[in-house]
Amino acid sequence: MPDTRKIGKEKFRLYNRKNFRSIGQLTSIPREVTRGIDIAAAVFPFRVNNYVVDELIDWQKVPDDPIFRLTFPQRGMLEKTDREGIERLFAVNAPQSDIRRAAERIQMRLNPHPAGQLQLNVPVENGKVYNGMQHKYRETVLYFPSHGQNCHAYCSYCFRWAQFAGIDGLKFMNKRPQDLAEYLDRHPEVTDVLYTGGDPLTMSTRLIRRYVAPLLDRKREGLSTIRFGSKALAYWPYRFLTDRDADDLLRLFEQIVAGGLHLAIMAHFSHPRELETPAVQAAIKRIIATGAQIRCQAPLVRHVNDKPEIWSDMWRKQVTLGAVPYYMFVPRDTGPQHYFEVPLGDAFRIFSEAYRSVSGLCRTVRGPSMSATPGKVLIDGITDIGGERVFALKFIQGREPEWVNRIFFARYDETAVWLDDLRPAFGEKQFFFKPALRLLKSVHSERFSQRQKVGTEEAALECA
Repeated sequence: MPDTRKIGKEKFRLYNRKNFRSIGQLTSIPREVTRGIDIAAAVFPFRVNNYVVDELIDWQKVPDDPIFRLTFPQRGMLEKTDREGIERLFAVNAPQSDIRRAAERIQMRLNPHPAGQLQLNVPVENGKVYNGMQHKYRETVLYFPSHGQNCHAYCSYCFRWAQFAGIDGLKFMNKRPQDLAEYLDRHPEVTDVLYTGGDPLTMSTRLIRRYVAPLLDRKREGLSTIRFGSKALAYWPYRFLTDRDADDLLRLFEQIVAGGLHLAIMAHFSHPRELETPAVQAAIKRIIATGAQIRCQAPLVRHVNDKPEIWSDMWRKQVTLGAVPYYMFVPRDTGPQHYFEVPLGDAFRIFSEAYRSVSGLCRTVRGPSMSATPGKVLIDGITDIGGERVFALKFIQGREPEWVNRIFFARYDETAVWLDDLRPAFGEKQFFFKPALRLLKSVHSERFSQRQKVGTEEAALECA
């Protein structure tokens, strides 16, 4: 493994709504900014650490610094009426219980589980609910290990904010890795398992090994890839360098690769700054040395990375460091979408300008992509056909495998920010996938009812 002796040993320090005012750099920040953080953090999860605070944020540019916007909740993340309601409670020093109830009412209106995650993705077979798992696409199963449903810091745009909101019934998690093994034995079509969250790499290596072990005990038909969805490289690279069990984690990566499985670290990098520190660069080298591959993805987020030069710079840095640019996502229709959204037309322009300015090695990236209810929909172009301005769209993944790589068209709409905002082009009454999707929803509605009926006891056990 690459030498880490030149990297300082950092002690992890966590800041949240209760103690963030102890951050020394905030003393020079206007009071209305810190007040806004407090108000927004009453509704949206807030967690940041000393590495982000000390190494990534340029405090001379706060509140406009992109990493600050990325990690500190902003007053504008609340719609005007909701913001005013929370501010009134603060103004009269309302009890925290009142603020918490008001926050929950807001949260439940913010589409906590977009794209049918709860209703359509959770497997139910033979009366058994596989809580903490999702199976949306034929080849890939998502697994949410119970102990990994936190992150080293929270992204303010996070589409999985409901994992951290503390509301009963909203959290995906599973503490029985044998469930995953059992499900894979029943589904040989699955080639990829994605451990996600939260961030599974916040767990100790001992726990990660426990969750992964059932996949390593024997060779399974079909299974070829293990993925870890993680922001740890960006927010706490010492996880792979100087944390107490960092070396053990790298040995586990080597074991997975030696066992004949492809290991992919699905790294979330939202801004080039996250790739510039000596710590993250050393961590990337260590991971790659195990035989694992790092694939990089992030959403296009207003206030953070909504300029083409940011993306081209980021992709170049990723390739230089040995990582693979993978996805540019469109922010999902959940949480504070109104604050972070970028119109689809602008998203395509930003992606295209960035894409044109880099070499072919960077062009492994795909985007802008919407992880919507029917599947991953790529904005493939904007063009004029028969006198009509249209979006050319393509499924790069779908609930129905036959949808994959299919092209379809939507009327151009300069205000659209999500698939549901679009209408079919050329006078068509509906998109081609709508009838099949309605049927799927009908079938899954019955399964969801079954899940609610038989899953209560299991869900209680998961939360115990």
